[in-house]
Amino acid sequence: MKLIFEKSRPGRRASSLPRYDLPEPEIAADLRRETPPRLPEVSEPELVRHFTELTSRNYGVDTGFYPLGSCTMKHNPRVNERIVDLPGFRDLHPLQEEDGAQGALELMWRLQEILAEVAGLDAVSLQPAAGSQGELTGLMLMRAYFAERGERRRKVVIPDTAHGTNPASVTMAGYEVVSVRTDPRGNVDLGDLRGKVDAETAGLMLTNPSTLGLFDEGIEEVARIFHDAGALLYYDGANLNAVCGISRPGDMGFDIVHFNLHKTFSQPHGGGGPGAGPIAVRGVLEPFLPVPTVARDADRFRYEYDRPRTIGRVRAFGGPFGVFVRSYAYIRAFGPELREMSEAAVLNANYLLARLKDAYELPFDRLCMHEFVLSARNLKREHGVTALDVAKRLIDHGFHPPTIYFPLIVPEALMIEPTETEPKETLDAFAEAMLDIAREAAEDPDALRRAPTRAVVGRLDEVKAAKRAVVRYAFEDHPDLSEEPARPVAAEAPKGV
Repeated sequence: MKLIFEKSRPGRRASSLPRYDLPEPEIAADLRRETPPRLPEVSEPELVRHFTELTSRNYGVDTGFYPLGSCTMKHNPRVNERIVDLPGFRDLHPLQEEDGAQGALELMWRLQEILAEVAGLDAVSLQPAAGSQGELTGLMLMRAYFAERGERRRKVVIPDTAHGTNPASVTMAGYEVVSVRTDPRGNVDLGDLRGKVDAETAGLMLTNPSTLGLFDEGIEEVARIFHDAGALLYYDGANLNAVCGISRPGDMGFDIVHFNLHKTFSQPHGGGGPGAGPIAVRGVLEPFLPVPTVARDADRFRYEYDRPRTIGRVRAFGGPFGVFVRSYAYIRAFGPELREMSEAAVLNANYLLARLKDAYELPFDRLCMHEFVLSARNLKREHGVTALDVAKRLIDHGFHPPTIYFPLIVPEALMIEPTETEPKETLDAFAEAMLDIAREAAEDPDALRRAPTRAVVGRLDEVKAAKRAVVRYAFEDHPDLSEEPARPVAAEAPKGV
């Protein structure tokens, strides 16, 4: 496929702008371009065909099964898009006065109340724009809480199965990371944990169920260990899709929870956004929440700023409103039966696990929650086939690969999450593809090492792609690109790489 610049021909236009009899604007000399920008010149049909062809090469949840573990890439009902496109939501300006935004404020207030109930906690802030920002906000609340008490705590404990954002958030918040091991059952190792919690421990960051897809069997004892030390528990809500309406983080002992609305409650989030990471907290932490939150008076809704102990804003305005609308619509579609969402997700995951566990290794022989982790270690040991080979071969079967090589404690890991929105037929087709790949590993392992063979491009040299990335194109001096097409230029690798 050619670049849009390679299709360019001088003088062609996809549209023309009206020419108004207006004076040319004054532009400071240091802001003026020395030469016009190099823009492609193509007709409208060529432009439409080019970008339509590009979209046909994308893979997303609207084109096929997307079993990306810990990312909960579920279907977003189209009714949600119709609702978020209602003029009263779509056209609302962030600076609209409160009396003219009562519908939006009511939706945000009701979403706060729902999330507080789902978490089993007392108060919610909708502000954080992503789970990672929710993590940082929660840790900032920890700092404010202990600072007010005059306690200097400097350590936060995270499990060795933690999401990568957890240690990053801990470090950004100024804490020291303390890692705790996983026991042979896939739980937090209580013996290792007891030796690492002391008077300097601020808290724990934990996902439950964990990234192994397992519910921690000792969660009550974990909470007791931290609370006895005066520390707090933070719940990474990335895997909340497994327990909504079934169990609540607050009841498990957690003091702070972040939600990934874009995962659990159905918001498209490919390509890095948009997302939302609201946090829920116990009452002792409510005074420190970011401002504003949404409050309800007798006859109206309003932003509340009067929080003298607040940590301040973490995002402009009230948060990513479009995500709130979609998530609220998804939750209300289930109504009081929200647990059916999680029950279906857990059922789908255990069905796939039962079909695949004999062909691949099962690191922890337990029923899973909404996702599970297999290992291709047996294929590597017996046939020289890796988890990467399995993932690449799945592309030939028409499926997006699952997360691989994570969690790090599982060698040749394959982390699979089917979500609740996939039917049994899709799960069976995926299971058959995985089983075919396991058989092929024994019969023709070279075919897996060459995969993918049916994609737009074949197997890439991923090390070279990372170190010598093609990130720009050099143009010749002549603007007529029909004579001098663009040349790909590899960026220089950073020194020391």
